[in-house]
Amino acid sequence: MYTIDLSGKTGLVMGVANQRSLAWAIAQPLADAGARLAFSYQSDRLRPTLEKLTEDLNAPLLVECDVGSDEQIDAMFERVGREFGKLDYLVHALAYSPAATFEHPFVETTREDWRTAMDVSAYSLVATTNRAARLMTEGGSVVTLSYLAAERVVPHYNMMGVAKAALEASVRYLAYDLGPKGIRVNAISAGPVRTIAARSIAGFGDLYSQAGEMSMLRRNIDHEEVGGLGLSLLADRLGGGITGETVYVDAGFHAIGLFLPQGKE
Repeated sequence: MYTIDLSGKTGLVMGVANQRSLAWAIAQPLADAGARLAFSYQSDRLRPTLEKLTEDLNAPLLVECDVGSDEQIDAMFERVGREFGKLDYLVHALAYSPAATFEHPFVETTREDWRTAMDVSAYSLVATTNRAARLMTEGGSVVTLSYLAAERVVPHYNMMGVAKAALEASVRYLAYDLGPKGIRVNAISAGPVRTIAARSIAGFGDLYSQAGEMSMLRRNIDHEEVGGLGLSLLADRLGGGITGETVYVDAGFHAIGLFLPQGKE
């Protein structure tokens, strides 16, 4: 039987808001396989939830960090390095765009809202990967989360779709820069999943239902499927040859060009 043993491995998971977060879905199989994990949180109000979620893990490290501050990013990685000595995995599951960008047409996006969305949703991957790579002295792996709106129009997703496009391009350039150091960088493009972030998108319920009806598997994905793909991309024994990729886990929805009811042509 094939087993994954990540004993002695360490990882930093960014973006866990609650038990339904995709970041948590990826963290669980990592922890189950033996990795010791650190978790970042943006502010004190999020810490109690994170403490409760991680209380049964192996000596989890909780670190406050607002990725809009280089000083806080530096302080977080300094602490992770001091505690762990090295880093093997980085899970980047951070994204934010102001509410107005979801409510108003994309053409009305303000300069400030553009900057905010790009900074938190895309540049934060570059900033954190830069620091993480310094601790990945034995190679490592970085995984971030994207969505199909990076390459196709999804109504109401607007500025976040543009930010995800920048995120996916950043994955490729980071993979190129860090490949010689044995560090892999990939993105997971997950289908619609019910999370806190999804609530901010107008019409998400309809989008979720339609994606399930139109996907090749005629269903939506679940958190465990995202977590399983995350583990596969992070663990060298499974995804060691994969880098610079956006890998889809959406029941085949992304590959559909035209949907016809089964049996009709």
